[in-house]
Amino acid sequence: MTRTQLVDHIHQKQSYLCVGLDTDISKIPNHLQSHPNAIVEFNKAIIDATKDFCVSYKINTAFYEAIGVKGWEAMEETVNYIPSTHFKIADAKRGDIGNTSSQYAKAFFETMNFDAITVAPYMGEDSVRPFLEYDGKWAIVLGLTSNKGAQDFELKQLLSANGEEHLRAEYLYERVLRTVSQWGHPSNLMFVVGATQAEEFVNIREIIPEHFLLVPGVGAQGGSLKDISEKAMNDSCGLLVNASRAIIYASEKEDFAEEAKAIAEQYQFEMKGYLPSSRKED
Repeated sequence: MTRTQLVDHIHQKQSYLCVGLDTDISKIPNHLQSHPNAIVEFNKAIIDATKDFCVSYKINTAFYEAIGVKGWEAMEETVNYIPSTHFKIADAKRGDIGNTSSQYAKAFFETMNFDAITVAPYMGEDSVRPFLEYDGKWAIVLGLTSNKGAQDFELKQLLSANGEEHLRAEYLYERVLRTVSQWGHPSNLMFVVGATQAEEFVNIREIIPEHFLLVPGVGAQGGSLKDISEKAMNDSCGLLVNASRAIIYASEKEDFAEEAKAIAEQYQFEMKGYLPSSRKED
């Protein structure tokens, strides 16, 4: 999916909601537990209920990989069921030496029809580059995450040369944003920024004003949609805000799809109020 297609879909739907299909077999409603293809049946119901209010779906591959071959089959069937109008993200956090990343890219962009994959940048440019070599596909690089461990590396300060004589402190995540943004462009490269890091969004937009941000952590993790939208939205929207548990587990009963629809609709209604009335052409 191209950037123009994504931005157009956001403005058509008046939504920048991404629904996370982090489907845990132990958490789906009891009446589906005995179904031979329970995960797929659950996912299809969620997709049918929410597709009018979101523009993207994010599949956390760990929940599928954990159950082996059946999980991979369920993941492939799920991604194929998502409408072609919707941006499909493999939340796989891959990133390895170049020839290995090339195989990961082939797996998710060719064998399975994802539009984007999350990537860990720790091993440097050659580990990210293979994901940027597909037309209409995206690498979504980890920038600043919401987990406690972000303090271990991402929020460590470095000294950086500012001109020839002066040194200034910068966080490691800032170095990542500045460096990685040079490897691609705003039409094939996004960054993950956790919703609970709202105080950093203004600074992040100074570093990468045009790139899309994938923002997890709204809903069950307590991130504020209002804060994110006010601090991080750009003229093209530039946001995909993910909600997973708050939507897909809105009910444990047979009405789970109806409840998921209601929550997704609430998000869409709020997002509509934050979107700019016009945008720059891409």
